[in-house]
Amino acid sequence: MKLYAQERRRFPDPAQSLDLQGIVAIGGDLSVEALLEAYSFGIFPWPHQGFPCLWYCPPQRGVLDFNDLHLSRTLSRWLKKTDLQVTFNQDFKAVIEACSQVPRPGQEGTWITPSLKKAYIAFHQAGYAHSAECWKEGQLVGGLYGVYVGGVFSAESMFYLEDNASKLALLSWIELLKDHGLTWIDIQMVTPHLQQMGGKLISRDRFLKRIEVSRQKCRPLPF
Repeated sequence: MKLYAQERRRFPDPAQSLDLQGIVAIGGDLSVEALLEAYSFGIFPWPHQGFPCLWYCPPQRGVLDFNDLHLSRTLSRWLKKTDLQVTFNQDFKAVIEACSQVPRPGQEGTWITPSLKKAYIAFHQAGYAHSAECWKEGQLVGGLYGVYVGGVFSAESMFYLEDNASKLALLSWIELLKDHGLTWIDIQMVTPHLQQMGGKLISRDRFLKRIEVSRQKCRPLPF
């Protein structure tokens, strides 16, 4: 399995976006090959109703450096006593389905469309998309899915049915990635919760330099 695509064939230079929002390309398919190339160069798909597939590399990118990770006292106490169990890649389909049903403030519907779900399930089966699942008494109560390409983990979406379950999924990913030498993750957008945990925005140029460095020393995860 390739760890990343070595050259751009489908996409233009992500540093040269088409507009101020960071649209890099319009249209094309959501094949495994297209997604692999996109993530290898800092690009991700973000469907909008009524438009062909839009591919983005925003002028500012959300990242979470593990050295900046901050846990509130309340969350730290909860982590010590929670009985939730965490697994990886045990039910990717259920996690992405649950994420697609999360209401988003100011949005109608979901950007996780049926075609996007199908594409990421194929990407998971190819070894690039991964999930963390949080379980309570055998029931899925939270989770996160993301993409690992070129030594960078890009968190895509989270959900929770129990308080803090999505945060537990994220923190479990961070611990796994730290164990394998990673020092940061791509969070794309910085929500208030992620900002409280240490997330921040960096420029596109800085982000693209980061992923270039990561590609040079990347290695597979143990799945």
